[in-house]
This record gives sequence, structure tokens and C-alpha cells, in this order.
Amino acid sequence: MQEYIEFFQAHTIMCVAWVALFIALIVTTFKMAFSKVKNIDTQQATLLINKHDAVVVDVRGPEEFRKGHIVNAQHIPMAEIKNSRSKLEKHKSKPIILVCNAGMTSSQAGQILVKDGFEQVYSLKGGMGEWQAANMPVSRKK
Repeated sequence: MQEYIEFFQAHTIMCVAWVALFIALIVTTFKMAFSKVKNIDTQQATLLINKHDAVVVDVRGPEEFRKGHIVNAQHIPMAEIKNSRSKLEKHKSKPIILVCNAGMTSSQAGQILVKDGFEQVYSLKGGMGEWQAANMPVSRKK
């Protein structure tokens, strides 16, 4: 036990950083587990799109959207989702799949939509990077 105390005294900043990272990991895990926005992979997204007529919403910027997006995806940037959701109101009861670059921004957008009463909100895990890595179809029109 004495060795641990000496180590902590000698490396206080490093030990505090490790404890902070561990706590952040636990908090993030609990938030994801109890979140109403579910993370789905490319296979689950494809099933929702094909079988349940899910609406795909791309929350990236206009330049990124033009470079490539999921076929038939609606482009509603994150700023628009924060300010007004009128484009999505008619799809409140349908599954909505949110897509960004890596899956982080879409989770934030999903939290906003859940607060506004949307029932089935999903975030594409890994975002467009994961979609393209899985060789899924990408459209460059619009």
C-alpha cells in the first residue's frame, strides 16, 4: 500500500488524469445506455430504410453533403435542426436515421429531436466514414 501512495505522490497529475478519464468513460457509457437515441450500424440502417421506410437526415455541412451522401438522404444541417424542425414534422412517427461524419454530431441532433417528441431516432454509428468503408451506395447528386 505504501508503494501506491508514493507512486501517487510522485505522479499526481498523471493519476488524476487517469481517474478523470475513467469517470468520463463511465458517464459516457451510462449516457449511451439510457439514451433514447440509439446508435445503429450500416446493416441495421439498411434494414430500417428498406423495411420500415426510414427517413435519412444528413446533418453535415453543404460541401460535405455534395461530396457524397446516402441515397435519398435529406440535407438538414445541424444549425437548422437546432433552430427549426419544420422539414421533419411530417415524419414524427417514422424512424429517422441521422448521419454526420463520425457519429458524434448526429447523436447531438438526435437528442434535440427526441426532446421535440420524435419517437424513433437513430444515429448512424461511425457516420459517413463507416458507411463508405462498408461499400454502401453513395449519391453525389444535388
